This record gives sequence, C-alpha cells and structure tokens, in this order.
Amino acid sequence: MKLKTEILKEKNMESKYSVSNHFGVYGVAVVNGKILCINNNAGPYKNRYDVPGGSQESWEGLTETLSREFLEETGYTIKTYSNPRVYDSFVRETTSFDVVHHIMVFYDVELDNSFEKQDLPIDLLDGLNDSDGIVWVDFDNISEENSSPLLLKLKKEYKGRFELDKSQFLNWKVIETDRGIRHIK
Repeated sequence: MKLKTEILKEKNMESKYSVSNHFGVYGVAVVNGKILCINNNAGPYKNRYDVPGGSQESWEGLTETLSREFLEETGYTIKTYSNPRVYDSFVRETTSFDVVHHIMVFYDVELDNSFEKQDLPIDLLDGLNDSDGIVWVDFDNISEENSSPLLLKLKKEYKGRFELDKSQFLNWKVIETDRGIRHIK
C-alpha cells in the first residue's frame, strides 16, 4: 500500500512530465545461468545489453512478434516458447521531460538448433535493426550501468525476487559511446 507522501510525489510527477506508452514482446533464453542478450545500438538503451524483442506490426499476434523480432535481432529461430508474463517500467532520459511507460511481455524461449543461425539484417521493413549482435551474459554481470531496465527486471526474477510493481528510472542516462560491450555478429 502506498503512503500519502508517495501518492503526492507521483501526482507532482504527473503534472511535470508527459508519458507515452511503448509495448514490446521479448524472448528470454537462459542457458547455464547466462541470458542471451543483444547489443543495443539505438534509443534509450543504446550501448547496453538488452533483451531480444520489440514492437508488434499490424495484424501480428504476440507470439508472431516474438518469433520475428527474436530472429531479426539474434539470428536464431525459436523452437518453443512458454511462461508469458508482463512487467512495466517508467523511463525518463535525463535530458527529457518525456517519460516512456515501457510495457513488456516476456516469454521463456528455447532455441531451435536444427536451423543454422542467420546473419542479422541491417535494414528491416520498419527501419534499421537496433541489434549489433548477441552475447551470453551472466546474471551477476547485469547492472544499471550496462543493461536495459528489461534485463534488470529479469535479473531480479532470476534471483527469485519477483517484482510485479512498476519500476522507475527517472534519471536514465543514455550511453552515447560504446563502453566495451562485446559485439558478436
């Protein structure tokens, strides 16, 4: 239950910032305590580890979005998916008065090793691919300095701390230069 001071603080935030929604579908592949991540090259999660996935296209169902986005960003085909769940986070870049309410649907996925990993496309129908390749990251190496809010939520989940309430990153710093994130094509 929220305290009166928390409610007043949120009301003050609502009048100060505009909020837009971003809805995305993401695939979570974990093997031996490591999660498959993309090296994000655009947007607020630029130069950070991120979860493969993204926005729906017209007439696309959730699992269709999952399969398409996962293939586009990792080169891997999904064999199975399970355990759908929804989280949300509010993110405001330090240089902006706009807040993005990021609503994320996660599915656990198993890679289909009967298909050869494909090369990542640079251009997609909806623009440039925001994945610069993949890397398997140990959950202990995920931090706010190198990862997206999506991965931070999944780290808590993996450690057994299911945080269903919204998370907030209201002073999010976009990393403009590559900070040594390992790029694998």
